[in-house]
Amino acid sequence: MCQLSKCVCVCVCVCVAAQYACTLLGSTLHRGEAASELRRTVSQLEAHMSLTRKLLRLGNSVEALEAAKRSIHLSDSVLRLCLTIGHLNRAMYFACDNVLWAGKTGLISKLDQNKWSQRSFRYYLFALILNLTRDVYELHLLMESEARYRATKAPPSPSTTPTADHLSSTSSPALRGAVAPPVLWAWLRRQLHLVVTVLHSNPPLLLDLLKNSCDIFIPLDRLAIYPTGPGFVGACGLASSVLSILTLLHPWLKLKP
Repeated sequence: MCQLSKCVCVCVCVCVAAQYACTLLGSTLHRGEAASELRRTVSQLEAHMSLTRKLLRLGNSVEALEAAKRSIHLSDSVLRLCLTIGHLNRAMYFACDNVLWAGKTGLISKLDQNKWSQRSFRYYLFALILNLTRDVYELHLLMESEARYRATKAPPSPSTTPTADHLSSTSSPALRGAVAPPVLWAWLRRQLHLVVTVLHSNPPLLLDLLKNSCDIFIPLDRLAIYPTGPGFVGACGLASSVLSILTLLHPWLKLKP
């Protein structure tokens, strides 16, 4: 990434962070019954940050299409599908965002901004679902690899914990019911420990998973699929923006490909 492009990306992330900080602040002021003039000022600042963000993103559709062209050559079929279709949805989201910017600035008159906003958030939601699918898939692969490594490293030892086969062959349903919960909890603890170990040793995957998890609440709320309120949306958007800035300042934290 060239220095100019990196600076633009950082500016976009700062604008997004400021926009969602205003959303969070506006929600807090509304609950606290602050002066209407202050709430109106915060709302206007949020609108200005949104327009600035849209202006700085005018060329992002082309970048997303280029990213889709690169990802279509990946050898892993799941990653190829998730990344390619995800980038295409991002390209459509940015295109709709550009149309919205033109409508808000008056370049396109009589634009149905609500329809285009809903359309852009649908593309955004599809892209985030695919991003999260990719994150879960990568996590699954790393967990399998870590489990195989542990299996080869640790010598086999006799276990006093009843196995699933033993449970299924037990004739008494009461005994099966008494033994199954400890076995299940032990398995869940092992899986949780495995997840924590994998994410701790792979900060890029952890950050990408956190960022996408925060982002997905934004279109879910705007599309009224899972309304959470402006305060929660503002907090999620602000957290996601901070994580994005972090990955831009430290490129090794960006998940690849």
